[in-house]
Amino acid sequence: MSIPVELKYTKDHEWISIEDDIATVGITHFAQGELGDIVYVDVDTLDDTLDKDEVFGTVEAVKTVSDLFMPLSGEVVEFNEELEEDPELVNTDPYGKGWMIKIKLSEVSEIENLLNAEAYKELIGA
Repeated sequence: MSIPVELKYTKDHEWISIEDDIATVGITHFAQGELGDIVYVDVDTLDDTLDKDEVFGTVEAVKTVSDLFMPLSGEVVEFNEELEEDPELVNTDPYGKGWMIKIKLSEVSEIENLLNAEAYKELIGA
């Protein structure tokens, strides 16, 4: 199972890539595997400012619908529109083309609370 070391992770199985004050967010390989085939990604919080742990959208799989939680506080500045036409990118390329949102961070100090790859591996028992 792929767990890139350069990324940060949450206990909610999201990955975060941070460049300056912009965070790119998606769900991990483990999460997409647990969900199964992704059929729809719904994010209606574009341009909203949300606190860490607030719901920013949902991901719908064949067998379930799951909330997506903000890993860090900030403004949702971009949604991966490719997912509207091709939601299975979350399954086929979770760390690349399957990214979900970009956040302009408002509390950079929250990054310290994210998991590194080693801690995430322990969380999922990999």
